Amino acid sequence: MTATDPALTALAQGWCALSLLHGRIETHIGRALEAKHNLSVREYSLLDVLSRQHSGEGGHLQMKQVADAVVLSQSATTRLVTRLEDRGLLARYLCPTDRRGIYTDVSEAGLQLLAEARPTNDAALREALDEAAKDPELAPLVRAVEELKAPTVAA
Repeated sequence: MTATDPALTALAQGWCALSLLHGRIETHIGRALEAKHNLSVREYSLLDVLSRQHSGEGGHLQMKQVADAVVLSQSATTRLVTRLEDRGLLARYLCPTDRRGIYTDVSEAGLQLLAEARPTNDAALREALDEAAKDPELAPLVRAVEELKAPTVAA
């Protein structure tokens, strides 16, 4: 394959379209969350990820897992956790079985803010997808996103 290979060119164009769709969605959601809830997209994502933890086996995430889930470096995630902790939205504590581990939980105030922000996030996502669907280059990607289903857990 060469740099001018049509397959590579098509792949690059597809990647550019996906990046464009992501950027438009993130910007639209970010504006809505900032305006209504004083939350960035990353802050919302962090609260959402941490709110899904549970006290069962493997239910608490290590900082690397949290960083991967919110698509940030570990150091950026730690700074984000600190900012939200300073706002009273998160609380950190030592792992009861491994004193080297630190867990982070969403506080009651954080859960309340997340509950208030979730409809804003969902509506902004729907608006951004509807707008992107009007662009012929992005419409197939929007359809693909809409067809994705959350994985089901076997009982």
